[in-house]
Amino acid sequence: MPLEFGYWAVRGLGEPSRLLLRYTETEWTDAAVPLTDEGMNSWFQEKKANLGLDFPNLPYLLDGDVKLTQSLAVIRYLGRKFGLSPSEADIAKGDVFEQYLVEVRTALSKAAYSSADKFEELKAGFISKLPVRVEEVAKFIGAGPYALGDKITYVDFLALEYLECVAAFSPEHFESGPVVDYINRMKDLPALKKFYDSEDCTHKSYPFNGPMASWPGWPNKQ
Repeated sequence: MPLEFGYWAVRGLGEPSRLLLRYTETEWTDAAVPLTDEGMNSWFQEKKANLGLDFPNLPYLLDGDVKLTQSLAVIRYLGRKFGLSPSEADIAKGDVFEQYLVEVRTALSKAAYSSADKFEELKAGFISKLPVRVEEVAKFIGAGPYALGDKITYVDFLALEYLECVAAFSPEHFESGPVVDYINRMKDLPALKKFYDSEDCTHKSYPFNGPMASWPGWPNKQ
């Protein structure tokens, strides 16, 4: 039975795990929950309490007897399953970068999900810190080619998705440089390039955030 990954039909906190699964080219089911009345009713009223999850939530992962929620627990499990965990020597370094990326994505979400009257102020505050953050990430990755050196790990898929989100939020900070090179290097990995170039690339239909966010807007909001 193929592995099942469930999350809203947005990129959000679920996309790093989806990217990792696409990279491995394993068979899996993208059980995306549409952010429609029908989709939300199906999740909250029918599916959420009936999957055998200890802490029912999205995202979730079903892999045989393994049933997980919490985005970081899921991607760490996938890292172990597919040999994409940091080496023993790099575990602590990977932990630090993982938490740094989550911190940046959380800060962006605070602005993105703010009310319309607060958005510009919070956006400006986030962007004011970006030059330092981009420099820190570039220094951390160094020559790479991946976040922790020669070995690609689950942390790279967090970095790819969250940095791409930040780049979409403030493109002027990602016109060139080592971080842009790193993002492009990840996107050029054969399995990921195949996904990005495909007609079925869900990034054409899955926004970064949900419809309640002030940014980047919702496809059917006019």
